[in-house]
Amino acid sequence: MPDLLTLALAQTNPIVGDVADNADGIRAGRATAREQGADLVVLGELAIAGYPPEDLVLKLSFLEAIERAVEKLAAETGDGGPAIILGAPWRIEGALYNAALLLEGGRIAHVGLKHEIPNYGVFDEKRLFAAGGLPEPLSFRGARLGLMVCEDMWFSACAGALRAKGAEIMIVLNGSPFETDKPGIRLAHARTRVADTGLPLAYVNLIGGQDELVFDGASFVLGSDGDILAQAPSWREHLLVTRWRKAVGAWTCAAGEIAPEPDPVANIYGALVTGLGDYVNKNIFPGVLIGLSGGIDSALTAALAVDALGADRVHCVLMPSPYTSRDSIEDATEVARRLGCRLDTIPIVPAMEAFETMLRETFVQHPSDTTEENIQARARGITLMALSNKFDYMVLSTGNKSEMSVGYATLYGDMCGGFAVLKDVYKTTVYRLAGFRNAHRPPGARGPEGEVIPPRVLTKAPSAELKPNQTDQDTLPPYEVLDGILESLIERERGVRDTVAQGFDEATVRLVWRMLDRAEYKRRQAPPGVKITSRAFGRDRRYPIVNGFTDHP
Repeated sequence: MPDLLTLALAQTNPIVGDVADNADGIRAGRATAREQGADLVVLGELAIAGYPPEDLVLKLSFLEAIERAVEKLAAETGDGGPAIILGAPWRIEGALYNAALLLEGGRIAHVGLKHEIPNYGVFDEKRLFAAGGLPEPLSFRGARLGLMVCEDMWFSACAGALRAKGAEIMIVLNGSPFETDKPGIRLAHARTRVADTGLPLAYVNLIGGQDELVFDGASFVLGSDGDILAQAPSWREHLLVTRWRKAVGAWTCAAGEIAPEPDPVANIYGALVTGLGDYVNKNIFPGVLIGLSGGIDSALTAALAVDALGADRVHCVLMPSPYTSRDSIEDATEVARRLGCRLDTIPIVPAMEAFETMLRETFVQHPSDTTEENIQARARGITLMALSNKFDYMVLSTGNKSEMSVGYATLYGDMCGGFAVLKDVYKTTVYRLAGFRNAHRPPGARGPEGEVIPPRVLTKAPSAELKPNQTDQDTLPPYEVLDGILESLIERERGVRDTVAQGFDEATVRLVWRMLDRAEYKRRQAPPGVKITSRAFGRDRRYPIVNGFTDHP
């Protein structure tokens, strides 16, 4: 008679630092897995702590709370229900490790240690965790399981060691953040490990937002031929139950649920909704404030906020100046109406006049310039922050990556806020996302069906409307050109010469290079935002503010 095994892959949304709540989530997942006949429930990397815990793991009291919670969960497995494999920071002989723990039969039955400790991009685990040795398989109910933790799968050493020591099923615990190309890259690495070893592989990932990072879930099982046999959905908690049997000396997984992979634009939209929603909810903000201008950035920000939080938690404010067009007022009003959220109109003319009077004597004999334009942006920022202070709603900054890259934003004006959901989204992608949302209401979205962003918002020339007849292209190259240059300079880390070799005008590339370099001080003061590219501003792109280098090809 063949051996049978039921593995449940639990993609959960932990809250970093909330050990008690995370433990309760693990219990709930185990209870559901038990109802479905699971022998073992597997969770993601550092699921009990939340990922990434950063310097929280330097606090002894935090580690002690984790140890108590793990010991309690381990004791609960003595009830005859499913065993648990979970990720936890774990102390051994004075060193701290990123560990995978097997809880079975009322005890901690196995401790596996992450071997490959990443030190690039958003990952700086080497400053916190020691590297474990090469892993060894564990025996569980007739199966030899080989545990790896996230980065271990991206290199061959751990999988090779497990195969050499008799592993029959590879299980990978992950806290793998989303990026636009990450799902395909992740799957390719998993298939390489399967091809290297000839073993099936079960991959469980976290979901949810944590500060700038967002995790997409999409846990899966690969057969020994590399085919996907089961896959969980992206962007929501899920328990993926898989049925295994051993016959003719090898374990195979029965074909099961395979959730469709979202297309690239849908994945980005899901990342932004998830990251925004979790940032607001995990920080216990009652809602958000958005300065609604009638432009596409604020319209998309409002749509994302309504989809993430519901219209009743989104408060929009229109703050017209003498340069605000009738079209913009109508468009902002229509966006709020279509989304069903509150819109207040607070003209900033009195504030502009007050500043003009206050500064007139000091500014005498100095012609008007961007100073007066920036006063308008800062008057709006002050208004939003006053409302935030009064009503406890968090202000959402609406700037995009194209603007943040070249400094086309006003410090303490349109940059003010607690979170910038479009911070890593280029302007051309903003348009794609708006078109996507008008054509699709994503699963789980709290906003309405249909065209939530009026067509005119997508077709009119973008403008800050800080002076008469102003458009963004008075100052910037066309966004199709600008975004291509920026992607070359930022994501590809090319210099001026190599970017020009991609077909861009040299004078334009030099202009964009200078603007990118000079705006570093602004970006350091920007609110956090959802990371969706390989080189987001903040955690994984660290350039000096004082920087004397100029690229002369």
